[in-house]
Amino acid sequence: MAKIKRKNGFPIPESELDISFSRGGGPGGQNVNKVETKVIIKWNFWQSRVLSREQKILIGEKLRNRINDLGELTVYAQTERSQSQNRAKAIKALSDLIRSALAVSPKRIPTKTTRPAKERRLKAKARHSEKKSLRRKKF
Repeated sequence: MAKIKRKNGFPIPESELDISFSRGGGPGGQNVNKVETKVIIKWNFWQSRVLSREQKILIGEKLRNRINDLGELTVYAQTERSQSQNRAKAIKALSDLIRSALAVSPKRIPTKTTRPAKERRLKAKARHSEKKSLRRKKF
């Protein structure tokens, strides 16, 4: 069972991928109309053996706009003239997409407002209040 792994990418067994080809746009001249260089990769990650249940849920939440009704994550590439280059690009895109979806962002550490910042804010409030009070009618 061959695994597709890019440098710093996510390993995906090739047997889990549904790779198809079609005529694509992009460079190629007359070749575009004859050769199927566009690569479409579909991966049903819900049935994947390399992901844990938590990872599948996380991917489902973060990439819900890219998942079709069958639960397949679809990626395609058609910018290159050759099928093999487009295939490599699509696999890299899928791997990068999965890795970014599984990345956990660091917890934000709340910081306190500095004394000078508080003073500037209060001075600005006072100036604004003074400006408004000068506009009021005096009886």
